[in-house]
Amino acid sequence: MKIRELVQHWEQNAKGHMSPTGHVLHLDMESEARLAALIDMYPKRQPEELLGELVAAALEELEASFPYIRGQQVIATDEEGDPLYEDIGPTPRFLALSRRHLHDLSSNVDDDGK
Repeated sequence: MKIRELVQHWEQNAKGHMSPTGHVLHLDMESEARLAALIDMYPKRQPEELLGELVAAALEELEASFPYIRGQQVIATDEEGDPLYEDIGPTPRFLALSRRHLHDLSSNVDDDGK
C-alpha cells in the first residue's frame, strides 16, 4: 500500500494483522505532533495501528525506490523476445531477507500456538 492510499484505508477503518513483536519508537517533536493530529483525525484507529501502517507503506515505497542494477545473466525474455537481465541491486537481497524473516516470524507464531 502506498502512503497516499493510507488515508482512504483509514477512512474505511480496515484492520490488518499485527505482529506479536513490539518496538519502542522515539519520534522527533514535529513527527509526534503529526501523529497526534492523525490520532485526532482517525479516533477509531489505535496509535500503534497508524504507526504500523505508516511504516509498512514507507517500507513498500523504499523497496520500490531501490535501483535496478542489471546483471549479466538473462533470466527471461519479454513479450517482444528481448532479454531480461537479473537484478543484482539491493532489491533481490532485501526480498530474500524479508522472506526469511517472515518465515522465522511465522514459525515462531506457529510454535507458540498463536
